[in-house]
Formats: sequence, structure tokens, C-alpha cells
Amino acid sequence: MKHLQEWKKVYESDLSNIVSELKESVDKPAIIILSGEVGSGKTTLTKHFCDIGEVSSPTYSLINEIGRLAHADFYRIEDEKDLMHLEIPLYLENKDYFLVEWGMPYIDHLKRESPEDFSFYEFVISINDPASTDGQSPSRNYHLYEILG
Repeated sequence: MKHLQEWKKVYESDLSNIVSELKESVDKPAIIILSGEVGSGKTTLTKHFCDIGEVSSPTYSLINEIGRLAHADFYRIEDEKDLMHLEIPLYLENKDYFLVEWGMPYIDHLKRESPEDFSFYEFVISINDPASTDGQSPSRNYHLYEILG
């Protein structure tokens, strides 16, 4: 993996700018794996990425389509065989971005199932001081990596 960019001490109010920079930093079409602990802000980032207001986590439907973007949540996937039934290539047709929460354990499968022109990235989210007492949400750090090979 190649580290491409980082953002430190980011608040939700900064996410629109971060998303703009993220989109400029990746080659389209792109599969972007969103990594971070539960509640770190993966779905919130997706909401800003789509710029459509409300986005729900696809935890139960697994994959949602929003315009030229598909958003998946593999949290409940227990085995790579479970991905076979999702028909991922169909979701990637005419898409610029495929955001995948909890996707790193399945990166090899995604590479096999994706058209050759897709680039692969991991966007890692970490929370700073989750015990903040000032009433404001804690800031987050973001790291963008290109997944090579």
C-alpha cells in the first residue's frame, strides 16, 4: 500500500472539503474501502460523499446505489462465499465510486470481481479523544492509501 494523504483533527463540519480533496486524490472509477471502528463515521463520510443529505447504512441490504456511486457494508459478511451472491459487477456498471465499509478482508475478491479499470484505495478513519466533554463530537483523523497490485 502507498500512503497518499492524511487529514488530522477533522470535524464533521469539515467533511465536505475533505470529500472534495478525496475525490481529487483518487483515479475514477474507484473502489474505496472505508476502515475504522464501529461508530467512527464511515456512513457519515458516505453521506457527505454523496452530497444528497441522508444516507443510511446498508448494513441490512448490503449494497445501496446512489447515482454514480454504490455503497456497501460488509460488516455482516462472515465468509467470502457470501459475496458471490451479491453480483458485485452489476453494481459497478456506470459507477464512478464504490464505497465499501468493512471491505479489507475481502479485497482479493473485490479485485477479482471488478472491471480492470477500477483503482483501489483504503480510507482509514480514527477517532481522537472519544471521551470529549465539551459537548462537541470528537475530531477524526483520516488516511488515504492506494492499494497496489
